[in-house]
Amino acid sequence: QVQVVESGGGLVQTGGSLRLSCAASGRTFSSYHMGWFRQAPGKEREFVVSRSGGNIVYTYYADSVKGRFTISRDNAKNTVYLQMNSLQPEDTAVYYCAASSTMNIYVYRGKYNRMSSYDYWGQGTQVTVSS
Repeated sequence: QVQVVESGGGLVQTGGSLRLSCAASGRTFSSYHMGWFRQAPGKEREFVVSRSGGNIVYTYYADSVKGRFTISRDNAKNTVYLQMNSLQPEDTAVYYCAASSTMNIYVYRGKYNRMSSYDYWGQGTQVTVSS
């Protein structure tokens, strides 16, 4: 069983920055595909960004965050980060980290943005951007 724990959420003003962290258990973390999703009040959970595991790196961003958000990972620390810059009120949401430990890279490239592609989820961390 892989445990996923997010941290780093908080309250920030428009234009500000936050960095979220996601720690995942497991000895093969470097092979996990890791994703971030978010859910705003009254809305469905949506894809934000994903980064593949393994030796070949693929990174995918939702159009709404391209150029503002950056995903990175430190396999030595079993942690993935989400650097969020130029935050806007519409970025307010609970942010969830997710891990896929079983999806092969070819399937991943076609399904990285689907919630069903990820096996393990964190509890979420609240990000609030004030106007």
